[in-house]
Amino acid sequence: MDLIKQYIVQSISVAANNLRLSTEKIEVVALLRDAIVISENVEYDIKEMKKITELSTLAIRLNEIYSYLAQPQIDFLKFSEKFKEHSQFLIKDLSHLLEIVGPPEFKKALGKLTGSKVEKEIADRNHDDPNKDKDERVIEVPLKEKGNIEDILKPETDLLKEKLILEDDKDTEDLLFQNYESEILKPIKSIDKILKQLSKNEIEPEAILKLAKIMNKNGEISNKIGFEIIANMHKIISKSLLLIRARELMPGKEVVESIRACLIVIVAVVKGKEVDITNYLNRAEEFGNSIQSIKLKETL
Repeated sequence: MDLIKQYIVQSISVAANNLRLSTEKIEVVALLRDAIVISENVEYDIKEMKKITELSTLAIRLNEIYSYLAQPQIDFLKFSEKFKEHSQFLIKDLSHLLEIVGPPEFKKALGKLTGSKVEKEIADRNHDDPNKDKDERVIEVPLKEKGNIEDILKPETDLLKEKLILEDDKDTEDLLFQNYESEILKPIKSIDKILKQLSKNEIEPEAILKLAKIMNKNGEISNKIGFEIIANMHKIISKSLLLIRARELMPGKEVVESIRACLIVIVAVVKGKEVDITNYLNRAEEFGNSIQSIKLKETL
């Protein structure tokens, strides 16, 4: 998947994570994400979406995101901050879409998008040879070999339904949008409490190991969903705790504050807090780079 598609899909996921989603709303989000993924021309499809009543408001926002990503030069120092901003803006527009359409209406709207592409192809092919006899002109263009958009997306939406029905609520690996936030935030207070005890050497090694495992698992979940920043923060915390437990990293003031910076980034991004976390993000990433070369004798 190219950068633009990946960015848009992940920003939709982050926005969706801030909403309470029913089964039907999860299905619509999946359809939207997959429509972006399978698009052969994202710019064209987004512009066509603006012409479809149900999709127009969201499409305007997606077009703003596309325009930012398509510019000749991107300031990558502000890339994470911009991603958070775009995800925040999408929350309202995505919420509006989910309130007015369910899966059937959304599939129908996507069908209009497919139809407009077919009509354009017919017009283009007829225009190429205006002297061709009318009866010989293209009057119908079959859908592409991979089928119509509803057939393409059906396996993915069916899979989501099956997961909702069959999943074990305690299996955090199968978390969907509606309980991701609570699970990710659950261990934060425990980590913060440990940070206050570490410098005093008042914490048991097994307690550190337990939290390191939790943070590692939550990082894997975040990575699977596509939340790379959150996943990276979890990875840094997990490794730093293991290094402290192995006495390969001393829990001094700088180390403790760096780990806390990771926690602040996680909470701010997951909750969608409208605050500038650039300094915390920079500190967390610098800390992550500094411990990257330290080898762990024991792995999870």
